[in-house]
Amino acid sequence: MIIRAREKWMGRVILVVLMIVTLVPFVSLFVTALHEPGTYPKGLELPETPHWGNFALAFTSADVGALLWSSVLIELGVVPISVLIATLAGFALGHLKPKASGAVLIVFLLGLTLPFEGIITPLYFQVRELGILNTRWAIILPLIGLFMPFAVMWMRAHFVTMPQDLSEAARMDGATTWQLFWRIHMPLSVPALSSLSILLFLWTWNQFLLAIVLVNDPTKRTMAGALGAFQGQYGTDIPLLCAGSLLILTPTLIVFLIFQRQFVSALMQGSLKG
Repeated sequence: MIIRAREKWMGRVILVVLMIVTLVPFVSLFVTALHEPGTYPKGLELPETPHWGNFALAFTSADVGALLWSSVLIELGVVPISVLIATLAGFALGHLKPKASGAVLIVFLLGLTLPFEGIITPLYFQVRELGILNTRWAIILPLIGLFMPFAVMWMRAHFVTMPQDLSEAARMDGATTWQLFWRIHMPLSVPALSSLSILLFLWTWNQFLLAIVLVNDPTKRTMAGALGAFQGQYGTDIPLLCAGSLLILTPTLIVFLIFQRQFVSALMQGSLKG
């Protein structure tokens, strides 16, 4: 009993420490954003007169409304298509298991090892040859391809754990492969689909490198990518830069807080099946 109580106490201490480490950067950004524009705040000291107008100034200066719309368009182009393709491929590799599934799986595993930084130069020339440079498609299409290895492996891991008895029973009742996929496996895949969608949403929203390299117009980038242009304009104005950073982070925090139960449910489901 003493050992269990000690382990429980240590677990709580570790959780509190991790929570503090996670929250300190956000608190630092928020406190710094309240200082007078043009100053260089030191530490986490709150200003005597908080400048709440910094958020409004950062919103108008960075044209956050246009950036928000651009990010939404990019999200709509990346997330649904990526989830659809990954679900179909994951079902094929994890449940149907065709003859060449092993070789295809190796290709996707190799894709997980490719860093964005290592392929950005050839990707730039390829996008330029396609004639979509400085458009939102220059972000959407590469992200779909770059997300595929992880997304397919995520959905494959889910379909591998699905019992074969369900499929065999459905086959005996005359279900086709499409009916097997759509009517039986898809309803059971909602946690995995929702968690994958959340991850892809967060990664797309926070995409910085592809946005600044492949798109020159800040209003056609993601919000995180547009922060580079905002930083160039207000690079020495630390409070405004922190206010702009918080405006960019806010939508992702809201989405995660809304769908955190689905995300945790999918992770717990995978751990229990494993």
